Amino acid sequence: MSQVTRVPAARLLGAAALSVASLAALAAHPAAAAGPYAPAPAPAAGPDDRATDHLTVTVRDTGPDADGTYELSCGPAGGTHPDPAGACAVVERDTRWGQDAFAPVPEGSVCTMQYGGPATAHVTGTWAGRPVDVTYDRRDGCEISRWDRMVPLLPEVGAPGRS
Repeated sequence: MSQVTRVPAARLLGAAALSVASLAALAAHPAAAAGPYAPAPAPAAGPDDRATDHLTVTVRDTGPDADGTYELSCGPAGGTHPDPAGACAVVERDTRWGQDAFAPVPEGSVCTMQYGGPATAHVTGTWAGRPVDVTYDRRDGCEISRWDRMVPLLPEVGAPGRS
């Protein structure tokens, strides 16, 4: 009988240790594209390649001052976006060879159950020679962090109920 109770306890302890190790790995590394359809590595962008970077950002339910559709061009920064230089800089910061700057939260991620409000954003266009068609929301802690990493491309959104 003592073996029956030890085996489940050992499995539970092992599962807990694996969960902690997984969370530590997620916290230590930026999100990358997941799955078998990860984007192909992009060639290093030269000065002429930046001129093709063009994004359309549509934002909803963030408040009357930020909702709308904005155009963004980078190299040089311009368009109707409220902060074109800052928006280009934040996307450029996350652009790395072989990784998707707009990657979704990896499947199977452990996320906090918090709600960041009804805000949504849809970004389309071309970045670093690749097509972009991605959505953002604030439905849990992982998505809130993913959104916040893209500020000022996406508007800064405070916690619900706070001013």
